[in-house]
Amino acid sequence: MCIVNAAKPETTIDCLVIGAGVTGLATALALLDDGREVTIIDQGLIGKGASHGNCGTLTPSHAPPLAGPSTLQRAARWMFTPDAPLYIKPTLNPDTLRWMLGFALRCNHRDYEASARAKYTLLADSRQRIQQWVTRYQLDCEFAETGEDYVFRTRRDMDRELGDVPMLRELGVDVEVVEGRDYEARDPAFKPGLAGALCFRGDAALRPDRYVAELARVVRERGGRILEQCALLSLESGVQGVVANTAQGRLRARDVVLATGAWAPRIANAVGLPWLRKTIQPGKGYSITYSSPELTPKRPVILYEPSVCVTAWPSGYRLGSTMEFSGYDDRLNAQRLGALERGAAQFLQHPVGPEVREQWCGWRPMSRDDIPLIGRAPGHAHLWMAVGHGMMGVSMSASTGQLLADMIAGRTPCVNPAPFDPARFT
Repeated sequence: MCIVNAAKPETTIDCLVIGAGVTGLATALALLDDGREVTIIDQGLIGKGASHGNCGTLTPSHAPPLAGPSTLQRAARWMFTPDAPLYIKPTLNPDTLRWMLGFALRCNHRDYEASARAKYTLLADSRQRIQQWVTRYQLDCEFAETGEDYVFRTRRDMDRELGDVPMLRELGVDVEVVEGRDYEARDPAFKPGLAGALCFRGDAALRPDRYVAELARVVRERGGRILEQCALLSLESGVQGVVANTAQGRLRARDVVLATGAWAPRIANAVGLPWLRKTIQPGKGYSITYSSPELTPKRPVILYEPSVCVTAWPSGYRLGSTMEFSGYDDRLNAQRLGALERGAAQFLQHPVGPEVREQWCGWRPMSRDDIPLIGRAPGHAHLWMAVGHGMMGVSMSASTGQLLADMIAGRTPCVNPAPFDPARFT
């Protein structure tokens, strides 16, 4: 562990945000809009975690959580298939086992619908708020109101997902059910033989790495300070504020926001929140970015059976997704990267681009109930949390930042904060 240089003086600041990923930067921007002075620290570089390599979709349609009534059955079937869409590596780690037990208990219809309703409020607000930010701050991130589609090759899987359509429509999701031949006629990028598609017309997309870079630009232009390669060592929380011991010295802040993504369990003891270890686990995702193939889908799509997300931007083309629970293993698994290409080849005339530009993996912060933890840290007057966004960090970013800014200021929040209260895990 790094030792703080005792010769460095303590610096007093207003707001400290720990984590320079999409959630931390969005929260910093919302706080700056409130007139607060903001410093951000990160143990690495801006946006190099899960913010970097995802598929950049903004999806109120993705409100249903990972923990569904059929999830355990599917996970058991895939347990010994290393390139399956959902892979859980056998482990005896007690924190991981406690998380898995809590997750398993959520795999029922009642909790599934409760999580979906909570997530939708944040996703729908954030979808519109990001579009407003793109205009207001002139964010150059290839934002487009594209919609997004779930595309199926088997009628069985399509019929199962049709079961969610009434709930989604009740929430406010604009969904169209399209038969296979009709969808093939709409989009020549697909091979024949589709069962059909669910088309979500209210979704959007952007280039996530550029979105994060643009958020960092605006934060700096509005007076925010970002300290990279500045690891947090510990927090000392008190009635008047919080002292952060970092690799670059001590920072005394009036308010501190923890936006550390999948690293939250690893610093749980150091920040005085040991219960985080059994609340959040890293869910590893993969992506491959290419130059654009000759023919790409007209809209971002989820190829349902292999669980592959496909996004085409003016600047490139990406295959992504998969969920792997294997701890903090940062190795690129060639089998799982290959599964993205094999899955795309089942559906698309041109599944990959002519040039591979990047192969990537990163950890999503998966909470036990697939709902983020947003609000005051239990037992701490000036420590706030914005963690556990799972696969929805980009989609939920703007609303998370605004919700926290509202709560810190003591005004009516942009969405109901109750479902996101971190105290539900203590």
